[in-house]
Amino acid sequence: MTDDSMNLLLVLPEILLLAGVCALLLAELGSGARRFGTLARSLLVLALPLCALLAQPPDATQSTFGGMYVVDALSRLLKLCAVLVVAATLVLSSRYAADRQMSRGEFHSLALFSLLGQFVMISAGNLLTVYLGLELMSLSLYALAALRRDSGVATEAAMKYFVLGALASGFLLYGMSMIYGGSGTLAIDEIAVRFAAGEVDRWVFVLGLVFLVAGLAFKLGAVPFHMWVPDVYQGSPTAVTLLIAGAPKLAAFAIAFRLLAEGLLGVSADWQQMLLVLAVGSLILGNVVAIAQHNLKRMLAYSTISQVGFVLLGMLSGVVDGDAAGAADAWGSALFYIVTYVLTTVGTFGVVMLLCREGVEIQNLDDLRGLNQRSPWMALVMLVLMFSLAGVPPLVGFYAKFVVIGSVVAAGMIWLALLAVMLSLIAAFYYLRIVKLMYFDAPADTHPIEAGQGQRAVLAANGLLVFGFGLLPGPLLSWCLEAVRQALGS
Repeated sequence: MTDDSMNLLLVLPEILLLAGVCALLLAELGSGARRFGTLARSLLVLALPLCALLAQPPDATQSTFGGMYVVDALSRLLKLCAVLVVAATLVLSSRYAADRQMSRGEFHSLALFSLLGQFVMISAGNLLTVYLGLELMSLSLYALAALRRDSGVATEAAMKYFVLGALASGFLLYGMSMIYGGSGTLAIDEIAVRFAAGEVDRWVFVLGLVFLVAGLAFKLGAVPFHMWVPDVYQGSPTAVTLLIAGAPKLAAFAIAFRLLAEGLLGVSADWQQMLLVLAVGSLILGNVVAIAQHNLKRMLAYSTISQVGFVLLGMLSGVVDGDAAGAADAWGSALFYIVTYVLTTVGTFGVVMLLCREGVEIQNLDDLRGLNQRSPWMALVMLVLMFSLAGVPPLVGFYAKFVVIGSVVAAGMIWLALLAVMLSLIAAFYYLRIVKLMYFDAPADTHPIEAGQGQRAVLAANGLLVFGFGLLPGPLLSWCLEAVRQALGS
């Protein structure tokens, strides 16, 4: 990895995104709340870092600002996915936000500021950079959750999110301080070098590791740090729920990889056991509690918790016997899972937003009754997404579960693989229940569904990608595996 202490070209996507957000804010001062003008300007702002990311060398691994900022194949992959996810979210939420007086510049600007924080988290090569990116993203999301000041439910969700998020940030900061105290450096790669040389205090390291894993578990929404997920998902406006449930998961995976796989692989025997508890708890609680939910967004929240359990399985299965190649394959399978899950999440909440209209929120499962009679194509997209989340072949969700369970089996944890398979069968019940309501029940609402051409195009593309990556997962999976291998130097 080459280090150019002041190579601003490496941070050109971030510079362009920041400049674009500032220009967007200035443009909004004189344009009012014209939703399509704001949306078009926001998409133009997103096009700038997207072009800069595409122009970067695909295989080079470089760092800048004294190693505090890393640009490699993994960061490019996750940033590209994050940009596309935020762009799709803004398009899908345009009518929803306008109907609820959320289409002013604040909604789009905060969404773009949260994306900037995710960029910083994804490329962090230093504990300080990790925390700065995390706070930039989190503060933007707190404000987004409270954007509807006239809604008591949204305000309550924002307060819960802020209080518990501040607690998790404190955990991370305290854990980082312990790691710094034990190693004498904030650079993630240097931490690994000093641990390998025996220059660190192991017990201080392990104590800091406990706080780091707790903070990471909160950001991912893993049990027992999941308390905020159902309430925030349900209470926030659906557009904000998607902004919380989508791209931030990619950034959370990135900092987990940077900290655990790159910096703290020497104590993998310790954090593997922690991730094992988190994964099993998330799989069991998420799937079992989701069955009892009648609120659609709460059900999807518990579904998220169970899906995070699969991501954690991939993370923990790559550290057995210190096998570097096995670690790369396992983390690559976890990366593939989180990317495909976020793709499916965008479509799922996109359908929910398109079903909403001014003064009417889609809250309960019964609101999906008879959707096939109202809009056959939208019901078909939702069916594809639900089948993918349930792991039904040949959709991408099946293959994502397959590669993660394969990495668990390769690590010799057969019992854990069997548990994951059995809990996936339980999960199929509440996903297929939605399909039953859409296709076999009478409509609960006969109001026509309004959706613009852009929203229909994004939703159709989402469904096609879920289906296409299920039939041909090789290119995306290879990209994920190669990105992780380059990042780990294996």
